[in-house]
Amino acid sequence: MHKFDEMYERLPYEGAAIRQHYQRYDQWLAKQPPEVMRSRREEAEMIFRRVGITFAVYGAKDEDGSGTERLIPFDLLPRIIPADEWASMEKGLVQRVTALNRFIHDIYHDQEIVKAGIVPAEQIQGNAQFRPEMMGVTVPNDIYSNIAGIDIVRAPDSAGKGEYYVLEDNLRVPSGVSYMLENRKMMMRLFPELFAQNRVAPVAHYPDLLLETLRASAPPATAEPTVVVLTPGMYNSAYFEHAFLAQQMGVELVEGQDLFVKDDFVYMRTTRGPKRVDVIYRRVDDDFLDPEVFRPNSTLGCAGLMRAYKAGNVVICNAVGTGIADDKSIYPYVPKMVEFYLGEKPILKNVPTWMCRNKDDLDYVLAHMEDLVVKEVHGAGGYGMLIGPASTKAEIDEFREVVRAKPDGYIAQPTLSLSSSPTFVDAGIAPRHIDLRPFVLSAKEVQMVPGGLTRVALKEGSLVVNSSQGGGTKDTWVLESDRRFAGKNGQSQSQTQTGQSQTQSQSQTSSTNSAPTA
Repeated sequence: MHKFDEMYERLPYEGAAIRQHYQRYDQWLAKQPPEVMRSRREEAEMIFRRVGITFAVYGAKDEDGSGTERLIPFDLLPRIIPADEWASMEKGLVQRVTALNRFIHDIYHDQEIVKAGIVPAEQIQGNAQFRPEMMGVTVPNDIYSNIAGIDIVRAPDSAGKGEYYVLEDNLRVPSGVSYMLENRKMMMRLFPELFAQNRVAPVAHYPDLLLETLRASAPPATAEPTVVVLTPGMYNSAYFEHAFLAQQMGVELVEGQDLFVKDDFVYMRTTRGPKRVDVIYRRVDDDFLDPEVFRPNSTLGCAGLMRAYKAGNVVICNAVGTGIADDKSIYPYVPKMVEFYLGEKPILKNVPTWMCRNKDDLDYVLAHMEDLVVKEVHGAGGYGMLIGPASTKAEIDEFREVVRAKPDGYIAQPTLSLSSSPTFVDAGIAPRHIDLRPFVLSAKEVQMVPGGLTRVALKEGSLVVNSSQGGGTKDTWVLESDRRFAGKNGQSQSQTQTGQSQTQSQSQTSSTNSAPTA
């Protein structure tokens, strides 16, 4: 099977030519003694631990049922994307997320795509993520997924070159953007000279774009909208991110018990008395948002929230019911959505997918399971899946019976040869598989910062990049093109980057010595 490496033109690395957009970085890397790099890695780990950049893992491994706090491993070697590749990917992301938002609006209104016979009705009505309570509900700008995380992988094409594919759409409560921001801050702290030598597009303005997106989604005629971040609490695996983003945006971090509904308006309790809330950036799943409508025993949400929401007095981002579009059984239809709603050919391709609910597809999957990746349609975090080539015969046989018993709960995809990127491991620099999660913000316009979160499978040969399965993260560099182009404020992007570098280096001591608070 062909392999594609982001930095080197072939594997193994010995004697291989360096791709053009990595050449300047390679010249710098060749001058770095291994002991210096190891020291920098230890420094990064110490700072991340001190700041509290951890996540919790839950599962059978935790005998007492409590989550295990872990540090997400950070790799010192960045993943670099040239300007032209990013420009094409960005267009594809805007196109895809626009079509997905049109699809969700359609599903909760006229269901034209169902009437056209493109998406089967049973795929909607029988879907656990479909919320009938949202039928006919109007949301600002007709945008349901204000914050989307689109997982992108690169695999070799027939010519042995790399081609980008969308592996998954995360439209409900995508996480990981805090690690993107902290990784950049860490690289600028450890290797400031790299940002003087390379024209790396900035990402530090993401919290500003996020706040702008949330405010632009406020109920109509709200002059100065009050935005809050709703978290399930400190025991949630992504709590660090919830607190981090609230702090970075300068808004309150709240739990369900901090909110109440009166006369179909939402208020938060403060030391100065109740304060009306206009926009809730929720990091709580639909099922737990309102005990009056969903799970009656939930203590994570706020009773009456859906009443206020349907009355148009508060906005929930992302919208309730958004999960209908990020279900893995809906994913195969996204290219057709692009054509149906936008009249365009998809810029970003899907990975070929077999839908086990179809008899022919099921027969193929059952017969070729050892060659495929089989995924539970509601699975996440690398759980509920089988990677055929990495599994034993007993594991495959057992999984085959699980799929046979509930075929509509599974899809299958070919085992892609994911692109690799040089990674600093204990043995030195070695190739490890990666993916990319850009974060796409939608309100009155669709925008994003260049790049996203690169996740890396640290185990040799592993294709699973999820942090819960032992994966790590890298800083993602999008190189700006040599021609200077003006940013929003009239500065060239290189000027913006230089200013960002100076500002961050001045503020890093304070920002990395204390944990974020809300």
